[in-house]
Amino acid sequence: MLNLKSLRQFFEKKAIKIDKRIRLVISVLVLGLLMLFSTFFNFDKAIFFIPIFIINTYLFSYFSLLEGIKKFSWFGLFLMPVLITLFFYLFYFLFPGRWLTRIPFIFIYEVSIYAVLLCSNIFNVGVEKNLQLYRAAFSINFFYQAVVSFLFYNVLFSFKYNFLINMIGAGISAFLLSLQLFWSIRLDRHLNKVVLFYSFFTALIMMEAGLIVSFTPARTAVYALFLTATYYSLTGIIHHHIDEKLFTETIREYLGVWIFVLIITLLSLSW
Repeated sequence: MLNLKSLRQFFEKKAIKIDKRIRLVISVLVLGLLMLFSTFFNFDKAIFFIPIFIINTYLFSYFSLLEGIKKFSWFGLFLMPVLITLFFYLFYFLFPGRWLTRIPFIFIYEVSIYAVLLCSNIFNVGVEKNLQLYRAAFSINFFYQAVVSFLFYNVLFSFKYNFLINMIGAGISAFLLSLQLFWSIRLDRHLNKVVLFYSFFTALIMMEAGLIVSFTPARTAVYALFLTATYYSLTGIIHHHIDEKLFTETIREYLGVWIFVLIITLLSLSW
């Protein structure tokens, strides 16, 4: 344990000498190269690449942020970079393996991981010093949560699992994402009971939504769109409630988005 602590302190002492912006660029480039390398292998190698992506993304996220990471921040700051990397990788296999798709895919991934790491950095350095900067980071983080949700549901339903797997997958993903989202409202060092309660509530609703769509005849992209809209609208209303800024207009906006997607979903059904 002492050796591990000493190794961490030695690593931090060396890495801290590198400008944070340079560390961020290094992390994005290395993860992009790793993602590019993985696209030359078939999906049967995913069991090998998934742990590599999780470990490397976590380590390079730590390398990028480095300072002031304490307690629950070890989860809240690193979840989104890991999930972005993981589900981008899995989503790639839904496309043909060509350079025409590979190049724009890697470019979009690198832009995404850069944006998410920037958000984590803003959450970590004391956002109360600049409220406008925090709002921008929160909005970008929320947007990429929707992106991750869409990618995950596409991958999940493309496997054609039974309804139990769909329910569990939808519930676990919603719990983890909403936990990070609701935590980022206050950025407490400890996990708040209110945050935990609403994360479980979100997971329950998403499990029910996953169960319902499992028995509807629609395409995978339609499933993913509906579940993403459900997650986005539900967590949008809840996060405004936690932040004590929930107004009638806000509820109307989120419900409007969900109803619009619901109509599209119903029109896409093929009984």
